Amino acid sequence: MSDDPVMVNRAPVMTLWGAVVAARKGYDWDAALTLGKVLSGLNAQAKGRSLGIYGKKEAEEEGEEPKESPEDQWIEICGRPLPAKETDDGLRALKGEEPQDPRKVQKYLHAKFGDDYDRVRDALMELAEAFSEDELNERAYSLYETFRPEIPKGKKGWGAKGELSLHKILSMKGLAGRSDDDSAD
Repeated sequence: MSDDPVMVNRAPVMTLWGAVVAARKGYDWDAALTLGKVLSGLNAQAKGRSLGIYGKKEAEEEGEEPKESPEDQWIEICGRPLPAKETDDGLRALKGEEPQDPRKVQKYLHAKFGDDYDRVRDALMELAEAFSEDELNERAYSLYETFRPEIPKGKKGWGAKGELSLHKILSMKGLAGRSDDDSAD
């Protein structure tokens, strides 16, 4: 696998990492894709609010919590609870009340990663597999914070591309089984 860096925005990286983490937790790939996309969207809304890009009303409309029904459930991925429900096609994460379409998420990821999609997905899957499910549940977001692309701080970084290092992702497999205190050594 080539370890050349991939130039990409953080949102598709979070989407794909969230999907990989969800798959590692046992969700099928279609459900995992929708969970990753909703995770990325909710994180983007929170970041947009903190930067003043989204006003309170816009953010509330974008991230409006769905009206709960008996089939709704909440699934935690990367430390964030995500709304989901069973549909005729299987479990799907919700944006508002709308179940997400895994085909659209897959198309989005292929458009953002281009020819690098397979090698990025494979590196992320290899990293996730290095950790036990419990350890990955606990550390998934902090792992993301370590390998995500570097971008300028503040509004200048909004939507900016940065380098995603596959070498860095794969080197993090050595952190599996070590406590956060051990990894500082």
